[in-house]
Amino acid sequence: MHPFQCVLRARRCLRRGPLASVSWLLLRTCRAHSSVPSFACPSPQRQQEDGVWKDFSSRLATGPTFQDFLRSASVPPEQPSSSEVEDPPPYLTVDELLGRQRRVYLETYGCQMNVNDTEIAWSILQKSGYLRTSNLQEADVILLVTCSIREKAEQTIWNRLHQLKSLKSKRLRSRVPLRIGILGCMAERLKEEILNREKMVDILAGPDAYRDLPRLLAVAESGQQAANVLLSLDETYADVMPVQTSPSATSAFVSIMRGCDNMCSYCIVPFTRGRERSRPVASILEEVRKLSEQGLKEVTLLGQNVNSFRDNSEVQFNNAVSTNLSRGFSTNYKAKQGGLRFAHLLDQVSRIDPEMRIRFTSPHPKDFPDEVLQLIRERDNICKQIHLPAQSGSSRVLEAMRRGYSREAYVELIHHIRESIPGVSLSSDFIAGFCGETEEDHLQTVSLLREVQYNIGFLFAYSMRQKTRAYHRLKDDIPEEVKLRRLEELITVFREEATKANKSFVGCTQLVLVEGPSKRSAADLCGRNDGNLKVIFADVEMEDATDSGLRVRAQPGDYVLVKVCHCHLPLFSSCPLCPSARTCG
Repeated sequence: MHPFQCVLRARRCLRRGPLASVSWLLLRTCRAHSSVPSFACPSPQRQQEDGVWKDFSSRLATGPTFQDFLRSASVPPEQPSSSEVEDPPPYLTVDELLGRQRRVYLETYGCQMNVNDTEIAWSILQKSGYLRTSNLQEADVILLVTCSIREKAEQTIWNRLHQLKSLKSKRLRSRVPLRIGILGCMAERLKEEILNREKMVDILAGPDAYRDLPRLLAVAESGQQAANVLLSLDETYADVMPVQTSPSATSAFVSIMRGCDNMCSYCIVPFTRGRERSRPVASILEEVRKLSEQGLKEVTLLGQNVNSFRDNSEVQFNNAVSTNLSRGFSTNYKAKQGGLRFAHLLDQVSRIDPEMRIRFTSPHPKDFPDEVLQLIRERDNICKQIHLPAQSGSSRVLEAMRRGYSREAYVELIHHIRESIPGVSLSSDFIAGFCGETEEDHLQTVSLLREVQYNIGFLFAYSMRQKTRAYHRLKDDIPEEVKLRRLEELITVFREEATKANKSFVGCTQLVLVEGPSKRSAADLCGRNDGNLKVIFADVEMEDATDSGLRVRAQPGDYVLVKVCHCHLPLFSSCPLCPSARTCG
């Protein structure tokens, strides 16, 4: 991120009311008991009393089944009722699925999807009677929501497990046994290795198995390891309302689709999160409405390939209309037809609350038809910021990556976006040292960075992942030291060009959504502008736009107007244009 050093313009644009701390909990009604079919009664006397028999048959059909007599009927009053808990498997009772106020500690690693997954997992556990804790020492259950995109991300989890091992071994016998679980992509990718290598791990749950967490934890209570890493073709958690983990948050993530069908040769995502499937539009709109009612001022629509969204839940929209791709782009799969597309969803979401900012990530460059770009240009609350992952500046490497476009097509799309959305902020992803990358290929990536001048960048050295096409068909032949050298060169060029691009904001007034105190100084506040660039400004009294005679201090969730006076990457420095401004980096 590339922060600005700013001086606060003595005016506040909008002030929102206090943020309500609301936990949304899905309450699901139990399934109706199966009706018992009527049958012929062998008794002549009963055959004569039709009215009595019909009444008895009706009562029998709506009464308990045989299975109900085998279950425990007692439920502690402080726990959720049995109607709120899924029917247990034959080897567990309803009571055993309840959390009984055990405390859960959740740690999240990796992308924004994992943040949203954490909120989904916690919603499910909260419904089952678990409590949340931010204190590791008082936790009865520790769950790590993990990432597998690179080897370094997985090594971080292995290191964390070693730290937790001593915590588990030192657990007092007077307390309930500590249970440790691995959730998400790493559980999906390394299931056998985790269970065999780390006997301290009690449960594994893949990205599509969070509904099964109560059962997995119940099985773990017997001392067994429990795992569910099955991928689903339809799981979207559409009926699970994520519980926001931070009551003071000004923004939230809303998952609109899961999985990916692109099958880029370097990417593990299709193997850890499965095939693409999208949530129904209605469920997404309902979640955004609730977030707006809570007072949140920004939502980010999430998906591994967010702009390939396609809601096929409504039959009337399953027509034969093919997908519109960006000019010069192709797919690795057969063209999909029908369904409500991303442009429709973006249009509907943006209409819910004109004061709520709308962002989306992470898109694929192929899925930017003109109707999406036009909508971004026209709607004031859809942020003029687009993430456009390039991965490489070499057409030859892009072909090996199976990205579905050439450098020329990508650059043409960049020009088209900037023509369609004046002042748009661009960000991108790049991989250094992919299989077979030559120095010439690397220099073409360097030249792309200079040509485009991205505002934000995410750059990484290539890390080969098992199961991917590159693992089976390509050779990871770039030495590690060469990868790191190329990565450093890319970072250096990116910073130079981003500084030039972001200097265009100096002297301009920006509308900033306040997030809270700056980590750099207690005397400053920080927020983000429309282009997702961090802005640091002094925490001083300012004029309230709704009452010119009132002077107030900005609070998280407020919009303020700030004038950018200095931009500096990546070092700190004082602002020569305004002595009252603080430094930022």
